[in-house]
Amino acid sequence: MLAKGFLFAHTMGRSGHPRAPTGNSHPWKQWLLNLYNFCRGDGAHEHSLPPREKLGSVESVYIIDPEDVALLFKFEGPTPERFCIPPWVAYHQYYQRPLGVLLKKSGAWKKDRLALNQEVMAPEAIKNFIPLLDPVSQDFVKVLQRRIKQQGSGKFSGDISDDLFRFAFESITNVMFGERLGMLEERVDPEAQRFIDAVYQMFHTSVPMLTFPPDLFRLFKTKTWKDHVAAWDVIFNKAEIYTQNFYWDLRHKRDVNNYPGILHRLLKNNKLLFEDVKANITEMLAGGVDTTSVTLQWHLYEMARSLRVQEMLREEVLAARRQAQGSVSAMLQLVPLLKASIKETLRLHPISVTLQRYLENDLVLRNYMIPAKTLVQVSTYAMGQDPTFFFNPIKFDPTRWLGKDKDLIHFRNLGFGWGVRQCVGRRIAELEMTLFLIHILENFRVEMQHLSDVGTTFNLILMPDKPIFFTFRPFNQDPPQV
Repeated sequence: MLAKGFLFAHTMGRSGHPRAPTGNSHPWKQWLLNLYNFCRGDGAHEHSLPPREKLGSVESVYIIDPEDVALLFKFEGPTPERFCIPPWVAYHQYYQRPLGVLLKKSGAWKKDRLALNQEVMAPEAIKNFIPLLDPVSQDFVKVLQRRIKQQGSGKFSGDISDDLFRFAFESITNVMFGERLGMLEERVDPEAQRFIDAVYQMFHTSVPMLTFPPDLFRLFKTKTWKDHVAAWDVIFNKAEIYTQNFYWDLRHKRDVNNYPGILHRLLKNNKLLFEDVKANITEMLAGGVDTTSVTLQWHLYEMARSLRVQEMLREEVLAARRQAQGSVSAMLQLVPLLKASIKETLRLHPISVTLQRYLENDLVLRNYMIPAKTLVQVSTYAMGQDPTFFFNPIKFDPTRWLGKDKDLIHFRNLGFGWGVRQCVGRRIAELEMTLFLIHILENFRVEMQHLSDVGTTFNLILMPDKPIFFTFRPFNQDPPQV
């Protein structure tokens, strides 16, 4: 067992010895201070989190070394379990909402996941998403071009975070249903905007309920709980309306010539009950907005601060466009640096602070025996900022992922998780972001309006702590032939 004396010691580093807290602070104060700084993005070092800690009712062991991570995932078992966000569980249980792969466990999870993998992870399925996602990226370019005309100065400067949320929602709904919702038009459907706002509120209201049991918030009828419930209600109700409407169309009207979207395929193959299909569609809609839009915002931020890297990416994209001769599918195979730049963005700005697994069996790590059923958390944010594991970690350097020395990236690319329980929307998100960046690089030079550092805030996912103001200048050459 981990010795009790190490309960408040800090993360196990490469040496295998837990590091003691510094200063004369009481351990619990030090822990809360570490967590606060960590979530602000200030404490991203090897000594940011304790190896074993109890916060609220959750006891965890934290690891950071990629070799330990490899061992953890090697023994994760056939149906891995990760930490379920308590307020999400509380809402689903209290209001008896159906569960998808996000919250399901063991055999029920595996049944759903295998059916989803066939439609959202398999390479042959991914090719079908290109004609659905590429036009959405093209329309985002048109949004920026409209803004340039409106500002009348030959460029556009401003905060595009709301536009990115709409872009992500338009992308995920088009992949799900095979139809556009018009979120990038001049006038946006207010009901669709309500869904986007509800997803943000769902994440935001989850944070206060991580420290104390959500049932306390519910019993005392706090505003946090009421807002959380209202957000989930909108998510479920809107997803229900979208799903039912498209289900009706599929059953009664639609002739299917082109790829019809994930919902149609899930209904057609009959591997899941309709209720399970709806639950998983709801989760993928909720999980596919803030995550990709925030990652794209961080990517634009890093490109705007690293103009030399931006030019390298642009040269690769323009060369790939010429070589692919009009085939988007072929072009996607010719942009390794661009794909590496997404990994690099997720290293510096992961969506979640940690990856989690509950141990199926006892596991010995660095001469410590961690008992079965313990929650082990991989400190992905801290790992990405640690010079022990990444040379010059504050530098945005996509080429670090393309070197021949595989040891330098072994179990370090964890932006989407790992193994059979990695992010179910990973392939959609990777394709969506790659196509978006291709079109941005072909059409604009991206700069920072104000050259100031942007910090990180913990909103259940890691987000910029203030608005980022970009400047988009048209790239002066003939537009690419699409």
